[in-house]
Amino acid sequence: MTSRSFSSGDLDLVAELEAAGCEVRSGPPDHDLARLAPLLADAVAWIAGTGPVTAAHLDAGPHLRLVARYGVGTDAVDLAAAAERDVLVTNTPGANTEAVADLTLALTLAALRDVVPGDRGVRAATPTVSRGRELGSLTVGVVGFGRIGRSVARRLTGFGSRVLAYDPFVEPGSVAGVELLELPGLVAQSDVVTLHAPGDDVLVDASLLERFRPGAVLVNAARAALVDEAAVADALRGQRLGRYAADVLDDDSRGAPLLADDLADVTVFTSHAGAHTVGAVDGMGRGAVDAVLAVLADRTPPNLVRPGGAA
Repeated sequence: MTSRSFSSGDLDLVAELEAAGCEVRSGPPDHDLARLAPLLADAVAWIAGTGPVTAAHLDAGPHLRLVARYGVGTDAVDLAAAAERDVLVTNTPGANTEAVADLTLALTLAALRDVVPGDRGVRAATPTVSRGRELGSLTVGVVGFGRIGRSVARRLTGFGSRVLAYDPFVEPGSVAGVELLELPGLVAQSDVVTLHAPGDDVLVDASLLERFRPGAVLVNAARAALVDEAAVADALRGQRLGRYAADVLDDDSRGAPLLADDLADVTVFTSHAGAHTVGAVDGMGRGAVDAVLAVLADRTPPNLVRPGGAA
């Protein structure tokens, strides 16, 4: 087991596995192969965190029958290598949907109302009040309209926002109350753009940022790779972009483009907090344990993921 948060919610899932006759061992969350290999040597199932699962990892576990991904994304798992070795791969779709959608709205509101600079000013005894914007009066573009994107849209509808969406896999007119547009048109009309797309291809680069409404807010609670962070920093300085709020950073080192001191008042960051609620932790853990117990009982586990990402 290599997830930091496994069995840290209300459910004692370690005890459940032990009651089923399993020995549960904790490994490095970064999946460092040198440290993980001894643990994989006689393991039959691996509840894997967000680190890479490569052919070399799988070869270190000759008895592995299952990699149960604790979470949704399987981009870091070599699905083809797993299939070649007859190792099943599962994930836990939907378990963290509501948690990530909640954080997306929290980041959006924090950016619109300058919550972080406001807190900093009060603590420094130099309180200031900026003039924010009401979410219900704004147009919000949702990029990626899967489970999380739709959950965000439901919340936005409650605020009264006009909701646009871009997703090449969703048919126009198939979602009531949401206007489906191509990406350039969406960003041109949106006061807030929130990212919920899969994959690691850059979607928001300097060229697309030129199409944004001046002063727009960009929110990223999905993947750091979706954004050219240097281009976002430039857009903030040039006031093409008004605010950037994110739960993910590609570069969080000292001197990183988006962590510059002059951008502190126009950026809001959390650190991979999206799935860290009690409900999400229990949901992801429950899904992973169900997969392990199914395989040990020679049953087909739920939520199989095959090469190509198909369930």
